[in-house]
Amino acid sequence: MGSTSDWGVMSGATAILEQFGVEYEKRVLSAHRTPAALEEWASGARERGFAAIIAGAGGAAHLAGVVAAFTTLPVIGVPIKSRSLEGLDSLLSMVQMPSGIPVATVGIDGAKNAALLAVAMLSITDPEIKTKLDNFRKEQAEKVLASELK
Repeated sequence: MGSTSDWGVMSGATAILEQFGVEYEKRVLSAHRTPAALEEWASGARERGFAAIIAGAGGAAHLAGVVAAFTTLPVIGVPIKSRSLEGLDSLLSMVQMPSGIPVATVGIDGAKNAALLAVAMLSITDPEIKTKLDNFRKEQAEKVLASELK
């Protein structure tokens, strides 16, 4: 994440990853304040065993795009609601990436969906995660079907 203030949103991603038994690393790195450290971290992520990166930031929200520039791993951007434009600025900076450097982007403050997207990516090659994801989706459907209006 770009700042410690993003943790309130990004902690939702870690909760989902833990639920599915997915190992993760959480870091604060800024595209603007720590660009050299960010480049080093992102460019070595594949070699350290990462399969995808979830990058959350608010405001200008360049983090996800800069990470994507330094790795060929899938990058999932989480635009975080900002005070000035309610997160629209963050959302637009992620979805408007130039051709050739994509960032998969979820909704504003959508860290849980970012983690579920990463889990879905992992489920392509990991049968255990696929089973957990299938069960998760089944449980979601059952909850909806069991709900009643009072």
